[in-house]
Order: sequence, then C-alpha cells, then structure tokens
Amino acid sequence: HVQLVESGGGLVQAGGSLRLSCVASGSIFSINAMGWYRQAPGQQREFIGGIIRDGRKEYADTVKGRFTISGSIALRTIFLRKDILTPEDTAVYHCAAHSDTQFRSVSKWGQGTQVTVSS
Repeated sequence: HVQLVESGGGLVQAGGSLRLSCVASGSIFSINAMGWYRQAPGQQREFIGGIIRDGRKEYADTVKGRFTISGSIALRTIFLRKDILTPEDTAVYHCAAHSDTQFRSVSKWGQGTQVTVSS
C-alpha cells in the first residue's frame, strides 16, 4: 500500500512563496500519476495539477501559470511551488496518487498540509 506525506505548509505572509513536498512510500507500482489539490475553507476540493508517470505535467486551467509542479513518481517525490501568495491561497493542500493518467481515479490521499496566508 502506498502512503503519501505532505510537508512544507504553515503560516506565510502575503507576497511570500509556497514550497510543498509530497513523498510516497510503500509500493508505487500502481501509481500512474500524482496530483496536487487544495481545499479552501467552505469550498470544494480543487485540482491544481500533477505529474504523470512519463513525466508529463498537467495543470488545471484555473491555476495555469500560477503554480509549478516538479519531481517524479520514480523518485517518489513531487513538489508544488507558487510565488506571490495571497490570502485566497489559504487552504489545506493535499497530494494524491492516481491509478490512471487523467487524474480521475484516486487510489490514495495524503493527510494534507495547512497553508495560511496572512494579509
């Protein structure tokens, strides 16, 4: 079974940067993609983007150009970066392991890491 652990969250001032990591442990054989999501207070979970096993990256149209995802499934670690944070970026950020390459089938969620952006 795969386990996912996110890290790097915390309290950040507006204008600061976000650097999150997600490390996968256990068997990664069935992981074909890993994605980043966030859930702001009172809102639904939102897909940010992710990495497919072959190295391709995909981003949601709503966030394209504002987030950068890096890392690889083979190395068991993916990263999420965003510069110039605003209070609207306050959310719990999760990574997920996907058994498909379209980011539709989640096989495992990480526990999430809270990011709070102060104005």
